[in-house]
Amino acid sequence: MELFHGVNIDWLGKKWYFLAFSLIFSVAGIISMGMHWAQTGTPVPLGVDFRGGTEVQIQFANTPDIGAIRSAVSAAGITDAKIQSYGGAANTNEVLISLPEQKNETTLDQGRQQIVGALKAHYNNPFDEAKGVKVDVVGPTVGRQLQSKAIMATLYSLLGMLIYLWFRFQLIYGVAAVVACFHDTLITIGAFALTGQEISLTVIAAILTLVGYSMNDTIVVFDRIRENLSISRREGLADVVNRSINQTLSRTVLTSGLTFLTVLSLYIFGGQVLKGFSFALVIGILIGTYSSIAVAAPMLVAYQEWRAKNGKAAALPAAKRGR
Repeated sequence: MELFHGVNIDWLGKKWYFLAFSLIFSVAGIISMGMHWAQTGTPVPLGVDFRGGTEVQIQFANTPDIGAIRSAVSAAGITDAKIQSYGGAANTNEVLISLPEQKNETTLDQGRQQIVGALKAHYNNPFDEAKGVKVDVVGPTVGRQLQSKAIMATLYSLLGMLIYLWFRFQLIYGVAAVVACFHDTLITIGAFALTGQEISLTVIAAILTLVGYSMNDTIVVFDRIRENLSISRREGLADVVNRSINQTLSRTVLTSGLTFLTVLSLYIFGGQVLKGFSFALVIGILIGTYSSIAVAAPMLVAYQEWRAKNGKAAALPAAKRGR
């Protein structure tokens, strides 16, 4: 199925607009992360998986009053607790209460006991502690280890993709694709800092997913560029890249569009549990599709122009054939 016939868009002619767009969102994300770092010591809000602490998810018999719960928790001497409605439907009657990081791991479970005791003593809305309370407790040491492993998993995935594309194409193709993936990751994480949403292990899973998704989309464009280079040796690289993007545009719109609708539905209807995961995918798919066209492919042309200005061989950076 082909949505677009005879498309002839000059994508490379709009590279400065693309650059401005990427810079605006990248710088906004970096500034937001810097401000958050100055305030909290971390570049983005961290979930209990990474910061350590206690999260208590409670299901009440009746619709909970967040203000009354906050007052009950404060009356029990619990400070800096984060209280929010939980669940996708209004009739779930669930509330998530988070306590900040505890320096002493032996005090983590005491936080759960304090919350349950405060609600029983100061809040008149019954709940079944045995059936209606879910607790996540993570020590600060484990949280720091998970932070380190999450960062390394992302970096290793980018390195592995760089090596694969270096082997499959040429080094410049791998560098362009990895730069595009790093661009996607930076903007996605920046979006979390801008909106104040927490990053948890499920969000890291979503980021790794979008890295692979963006790389796959980029490889499709690169494959078409390689095919066109083999039959258009006398054509300028910018023209070849434009034509290759236009030829794969239908596939890009269909694949990315349907995937975007799926994750958007997940974000809207998936509830609080999947909010961070689906938000990362919504932003990532949009930016990943954009970067395949507006970041990765133009880097090939920029590389060629740089070679020409430095008096090096002006041969097109055609990819090596598959081995």
